[in-house]
Amino acid sequence: MKSTITFLSLLWLCTFACLAQPNASKNKTFAINYLKQTETDVLNSVKGLSKAQLSFKPDSAWSIEECIKHIAASEKELWAMVDGALKAPANPALRANIKSTDSALVKAVEDRSHKAKTFAALEPANSPYKTVPEAIAAFKENREKLIAFMQSASEDNLRNHVSTLPLGTYDAQQLILLIAAHSKRHTSQIKEVMANPAFPKK
Repeated sequence: MKSTITFLSLLWLCTFACLAQPNASKNKTFAINYLKQTETDVLNSVKGLSKAQLSFKPDSAWSIEECIKHIAASEKELWAMVDGALKAPANPALRANIKSTDSALVKAVEDRSHKAKTFAALEPANSPYKTVPEAIAAFKENREKLIAFMQSASEDNLRNHVSTLPLGTYDAQQLILLIAAHSKRHTSQIKEVMANPAFPKK
């Protein structure tokens, strides 16, 4: 009887582990693929554009050049925030304060129907990058480092480092998704600029 109970206990634990592990792997795979796809989207968004097209400024909105400078500066600053959180001691007890799922966070950040003002340091005028090629090179370098980090990172470790920000409480993996979603948000903005009837033909 005792051996039967032990066997059933081991079977249950194995079943639980087998069910849990694919979910963790699926979450990590999604994050890596999302980082890669949004990187490609940013790079493709400026491919072949002329100086006139890059600098075209519709009304009070940002130009494509300004969007790219903002994306590049934000990429660096947001990763610094995540890196800082990961260097601090893990605080898994704070996970109880997380209100948003990964998918809800991504959807909210991507949603252009809700406008948000960026921090002064991340305004395009304050960007450390003076040209689009310089901004793109920095973005690509930082994104590749982030993808490499994510590929080798432990999801448990990422989930156990929780940050409380003005906009909510999130774990480190969610903040990495936020970085990707932020670039997606602004490639959507670039598409809006290109759809403007006054956008230069060349």
